[in-house]
Amino acid sequence: MERFPRHLLDGYRAFATQRLPTEQSRYRDLSERGQSPEVMVIGCCDSRVSPEVIFDAGPGELFVVRNVANLVPVYQPDSGAHGVSAALEYAVNVLKVKHIVVLGHAQCGGIRAFIDKIQPLSPGDFIGKWMQMFIKPGEVVEQREHETMQDFTIRIEKAAVFRSIENLMTFPFVRERVQNGETNLHGAYFGVAEGSLFVLDRTTKEFVSARMASSE
Repeated sequence: MERFPRHLLDGYRAFATQRLPTEQSRYRDLSERGQSPEVMVIGCCDSRVSPEVIFDAGPGELFVVRNVANLVPVYQPDSGAHGVSAALEYAVNVLKVKHIVVLGHAQCGGIRAFIDKIQPLSPGDFIGKWMQMFIKPGEVVEQREHETMQDFTIRIEKAAVFRSIENLMTFPFVRERVQNGETNLHGAYFGVAEGSLFVLDRTTKEFVSARMASSE
């Protein structure tokens, strides 16, 4: 049997001796009462973009789903297995979350692979097929004239947030709660290098610095 990663054991021991004692009562309470987070975050698998770290969240505060490029598929009730859709259904219908945040980020590998069409992310593999749901049938995603590759990449990274929010509204149970004012949809974009956060202004359709954004 291969040894368990040493740094993970060291991390747990640090958690058990330093952080756990200060939050033991909260863990016991969560164990007995169950979870009741008000916020669901749909983020990317990227190890540099941890929602719990970015939002300084404690145990039980966020219901987090992470996948390649923080994508939400369209509502498609069929015989297939749909992990993101299942998590969304649980968050909305069981946990009754008040907010759903789609968290995109800079230097997203999934988006860059989609743009570059590089191997091994060919149309025939898992990631290639996953990224295809980012675009609608017949839609063409191309670099604009005079647009740098960096600007093009950032635009598509942010477009993935818009598309995921759009796809959220194809789910009847999400749409109903949004229309009734029971759940709010939000977009955010994290700059890895600077640790900066931008939130989507739904009125202007622009991402603004979290330092300037108003809270609801």
